[in-house]
Amino acid sequence: MKLLNQTLENIEGITIDPNGRVRERFDSLAIPSGSLGRLEEFATIYASIKKETFATIKHKAVFTMAGDHGISRENVSAFPQEVTGQMVRSFLRGDATINLFAQHVGARVIVVDCGVNTDFQSVEGLRIKKVDYGTANMIHGPAMTHEQAIESLEVGIEVLLEELSVGLDVVATGDMGIANTTPSSAIISCLTGEKVKKVTGKGTGLDDSGWERKVRVIERVLEVNKPDPSRPIDVLAKIGGFEIGAIAGLCLAAASKRIPVLIDGFVSTAAALIASAIEPKVNNYLIASHVSAENGHLIALEKLGKKAIFDLNLRLGEGTGALLGLSLVEVGVKVLTQTATFSEANVSMPELKNLRKES
Repeated sequence: MKLLNQTLENIEGITIDPNGRVRERFDSLAIPSGSLGRLEEFATIYASIKKETFATIKHKAVFTMAGDHGISRENVSAFPQEVTGQMVRSFLRGDATINLFAQHVGARVIVVDCGVNTDFQSVEGLRIKKVDYGTANMIHGPAMTHEQAIESLEVGIEVLLEELSVGLDVVATGDMGIANTTPSSAIISCLTGEKVKKVTGKGTGLDDSGWERKVRVIERVLEVNKPDPSRPIDVLAKIGGFEIGAIAGLCLAAASKRIPVLIDGFVSTAAALIASAIEPKVNNYLIASHVSAENGHLIALEKLGKKAIFDLNLRLGEGTGALLGLSLVEVGVKVLTQTATFSEANVSMPELKNLRKES
């Protein structure tokens, strides 16, 4: 709890472009004012978090948090639980989709065993921070103890702090855990007040009858555990997952170090809701990468007040969408910091009367 409290104390509020210098810089570039649309928005957020107009992106990492879930015993996923461990090994071999995406954007992959129901040997790229061998089956009671919920949050804090010495300018979140859209749906229903049916999707490919069973299971989970939405750690403990807690902790730790976070899909956004409920100031450090195919993702993003960068109907997780979003943020930052100004390019400035009026 001490590490969590210290982290929360170090999170500062953010004002977007407080002195207007980022806007002034964009207006000086040899391009029509506002012509790059939301790329300018992403760069402005990044520069504001860093408190530096010419802040660059050199060190990028995706943290793929892995954990198993006791609720998988209720047949809420199309895949068996052992797939979690199998996919972790694939990440470590470097032949999974997340590895390809990371290579494409020049990011390193950090895989974290937060609570996988198998043991791994210590290898390069793996952080073993196991809270337990999967959560309890939350249809019968809490997924974890209060102490384990705090431990999972501190796992996310620890792994970020450990990576600082290597260099870390921006982070992307990712997840791996069979059945983890079930606790994510429960969390989103609890924290948004929306009905379970409205926020629950088919996960990794359930058919209609499987989806209906999943909805009934989540409704029962909420009835049995009665998580208190005003107490986010209680929500995490009763209906969450170890990797969800770790992603939330990562968000908190990144904010405490003024590091922007690209949040991935449905599971990462559920974790972001937990983090923002614990400390609302963290919200301004979060950039929503995409809208996934899961039913409740857009609802969760609306609760956070986030407009996603893109919608490609993704639903893989692992951090894939977050890395694609990171690539667009980086393009915006490069435009801000590297594009020639009108004077440098020897291009005539537009007439003042034709400049876009700022609101």
